[in-house]
Amino acid sequence: MTTTSLPSEPAATGERPADPLRIVVISGSVRNQRMGRAISEWAAFRAAAGGAAELDLIDCADCALPDDADLRPGGGSGSPVAERIDAADAFVLVTPEYNHSYPAALKRLIDWHYREWMFKPATVVSYGVQGGLLATEHLRGVLAELHMVTTRRVVGLRQPWNDLGPAGYTAPDGVDAAFDAAVGELTWWGSLLRTARRERPFAR
Repeated sequence: MTTTSLPSEPAATGERPADPLRIVVISGSVRNQRMGRAISEWAAFRAAAGGAAELDLIDCADCALPDDADLRPGGGSGSPVAERIDAADAFVLVTPEYNHSYPAALKRLIDWHYREWMFKPATVVSYGVQGGLLATEHLRGVLAELHMVTTRRVVGLRQPWNDLGPAGYTAPDGVDAAFDAAVGELTWWGSLLRTARRERPFAR
């Protein structure tokens, strides 16, 4: 497992907020020659651009989860990334569309945790021939079962392999603005739900 530290620009005041939101970007593909890591790095740096959030990147390809035989209802006994997921206030899920859904590796990461996800928001960056939005729609139902809020605004990247180069992923016209709008909604929900978890915790 590797931990990715992502630099961010200072806030407009020259100082970071005293209690910045913590956003975790999750890269869902584990295939060889995948493009998901490059897209995830673009998403992480873009989300960090204003300096108002702390960013972490969890790559499913680096997560050595326990054997599924040990999986129990409500998650497993623990994983190498459980503390990082638990520390998050919001998530950006980066996923390809495989056979009209999202990858098994991402589903395993989700299923191995439960309490860590609860009452937090997520937005989705999907990709595929037509933008991968069926993967997003399948994720909405799963995340709702975990007491999560999925943002209305999501991003679907159509044929992003055409936008890959030596420097990584370069977003075409309009994509940066669409992603910024989704992250704006995500951070609004993230702040709201963090306050609610602290001050008015749900009686489980």
